[in-house]
Amino acid sequence: MARIAIIQDYLRSGGTERQSILLANDFADVGHEVMLLTFRPGGVLDNTVSKKVLRRILQPFNLGLDWFAPHLASVVGEFSPDIILCMGRMANCRAGGLQRAFPGVPVIGTMRTGKHLPLLFRRSLRVVRHIVSNSKNAANLLTEAYGIPAKKISVIYNSLVFAPEGTRDDEAIALRQKFGASSMTLVAVCVAMFRPEKNQRELVEIAAQLPKDREWQIWLAGDGTARPECEALVKAYYLEDRVKFVGFHKDPRPLYRAADLAVLTSRSDSLSNFLVEAHSHRLPSVAYDIVGISECGGIVVEAGNQPQFIEKLLPLLLDERVRSEASAKVHAYAVENFSRKSRVQAYLDLFESLKEK
Repeated sequence: MARIAIIQDYLRSGGTERQSILLANDFADVGHEVMLLTFRPGGVLDNTVSKKVLRRILQPFNLGLDWFAPHLASVVGEFSPDIILCMGRMANCRAGGLQRAFPGVPVIGTMRTGKHLPLLFRRSLRVVRHIVSNSKNAANLLTEAYGIPAKKISVIYNSLVFAPEGTRDDEAIALRQKFGASSMTLVAVCVAMFRPEKNQRELVEIAAQLPKDREWQIWLAGDGTARPECEALVKAYYLEDRVKFVGFHKDPRPLYRAADLAVLTSRSDSLSNFLVEAHSHRLPSVAYDIVGISECGGIVVEAGNQPQFIEKLLPLLLDERVRSEASAKVHAYAVENFSRKSRVQAYLDLFESLKEK
């Protein structure tokens, strides 16, 4: 059994944070000693960490600084890990320093973003023993844009965090009723934090161009700094009865059971946990084709091309047969590529291979 340290800056409600907790919990469940170390205390996902996982926090109280990691090397050294896995941008900025501090321990960086990488992140990628990318597109970006040797990169897709639990149930029906969706209303859902790069405003602009003689709604789930701007845009377009802000859901499965399809206009991503989860719940999707999104399954269109997005979305909204065929396709793809057990095992196999070198 291995001693595995997982490094993350803060347990906010993002996809990388959910993957960090999932891996920590599952590694511990199969008998490994696991430390989940964060720079900042708290976060909405903090109480989802298993009691089998050792929690360590560096800041004495939440200073609101994602980059501040006092005594990082000494706390990691006290745990004496066999493997160090860095998750998220700020943790990866520290990965190179950890590799220098512990030259005999494989430090694994991760590429889980479509954003431009900070200088410290780029330097770390050259120093760490190995890198896990969560999509083939992101791996290609590492080699082509940053000059990282392909042999240093392994592609491991995200694990499915929220596996399906049944079909449309009373909770899902109650959600539809709460937001004014009848049994005839087609609901398209987007689950994402309201950040500028998630670009929900384009979904509002697309909604303004959809036919008004059909029953449909778009649900925007999540919270964040970009939400007020989107709410103002909905009012400006008089779309209050069509676009609903359904809030942050720690467990989004009731939303998936209540919805009929998924939509995403993000400008920056790598492999979308939201789309993976939506597809596992049999929701067909239309999304902008940015890094990694084509590997989620579903329909992709050129990023920023609203007419093309609408062209692909309308058949799913208006034709039950098209929607049913797309539903079966994305579900099969999700089952094949994103099962939790196989993804976790892929990490453990990688750890074992690196320990042997």
